[in-house]
Amino acid sequence: MSTASEKASSGGEEKAWRMKSETQGESKYMGEPKRGRVILVAYLIATIELTFLFMQLGVMPYLAKSLGLDSVGFGYLQTTFGVLQLVGGPIFGRFADQFGTRAALILSCASGNVFFLLLSISTTIPILFLSRLPAVFMHGLPGAQKVITDLTAPSQRADALGKLGLCFGIGIIIGSALGGILSTKFGIFAPIYVGLVGSLINTMIAMVWIPSPAKSKSEHDEAEHSTSQSGSVFSIREILRLMKFPGVMEIFLVKVFSGFPIGLFLIMFSIISMDFFGLEAVESGYLMSYFGVLQMVVQGLVVGKLSKHCTERTLLRLGVLVFAGVGLGMALMRTVWHYCIIALPLVFAFSMLGTITDSILTKAVPSSDTGTMLGICASVQPLTRTVGPTIGGVLYKRFGVHSFGYLQLIVNIGLFVYLLKSKIPLREQKTH
Repeated sequence: MSTASEKASSGGEEKAWRMKSETQGESKYMGEPKRGRVILVAYLIATIELTFLFMQLGVMPYLAKSLGLDSVGFGYLQTTFGVLQLVGGPIFGRFADQFGTRAALILSCASGNVFFLLLSISTTIPILFLSRLPAVFMHGLPGAQKVITDLTAPSQRADALGKLGLCFGIGIIIGSALGGILSTKFGIFAPIYVGLVGSLINTMIAMVWIPSPAKSKSEHDEAEHSTSQSGSVFSIREILRLMKFPGVMEIFLVKVFSGFPIGLFLIMFSIISMDFFGLEAVESGYLMSYFGVLQMVVQGLVVGKLSKHCTERTLLRLGVLVFAGVGLGMALMRTVWHYCIIALPLVFAFSMLGTITDSILTKAVPSSDTGTMLGICASVQPLTRTVGPTIGGVLYKRFGVHSFGYLQLIVNIGLFVYLLKSKIPLREQKTH
């Protein structure tokens, strides 16, 4: 009985979305083929930005070391990047809501230009730290998510957002490999120069192929008169206002806490891979490529398929339950081969919860506030990167690598019980 009502509800909302688009001018403003092309361009922009970002991440430790920065100083450098991204995520989202997705993507790409330019002239430690500053507006992935959110029906959103996992996987694989090859053959600054050129090309793509506004005309007119347009881009009150919508705070907390212990583990992984698994640098690179392939397959294909046949509430519970199982596996693992097996459900849960929570949260707020909501969602990983080195270091030093698994298990069992008992209001979407 509930399945029939969910199907009817989903079909009704889908039909209403289509009718609203047609009656208020969307079909005249941007047809279905053009919407598809714009979404593909958004995927391309995200892929290029992630590729060059991962490319420079691979050479950053060597560049920092060549300038005389020790491990503690490098930790401060990484924390600076995380704090700037944490602060900039919601602000970038507010900017996208007020000035449009095209302007936001151009801002992100232009910030990338400055980032790589400063990095290319980083001959001293102060300039190296200064090069982190543009990271406050480098949010190409949330920008692409905003384009997809604006141009897809609610029932198609999880599938479309899930395909960004392909972009992420391509970025990890190509960026990591290309950074290593270029730095080995042409010097440590070669990947940075290539990143600067690529970022400039990305800016041109955003300027030429992303329309202004990217969303439908009806939604654009609606956004101009919405409450999100009031107040400054930097208004904390307007950002926190979204947390008061039904179900938003609960889902956001699930998003933050479900993957936090695993996030701590991944931040410490470079040390764990050497001390616990005994891996060399080359072997760690192979492991990263393995993760990239899993990310592409799971988030690009599996998550989208499941989102078409299951409700988001079901997928949310499934993701948390799998995460609990991952915690148990990590608590028992002894070798890198055990970790390779655990990696599959780990990537599945990460991808599932990331995609589903983003989809749920963007549906829970007005369309004029989706950019801000995506910006808040994008601040979760920088938050982990900011506090992770300290908390993760203490856990690893005092309790060992298995403590991450036990913490993951306990947290997600608690969240699973909470999701089973609670009645969080969700706008369920399911297509058949």
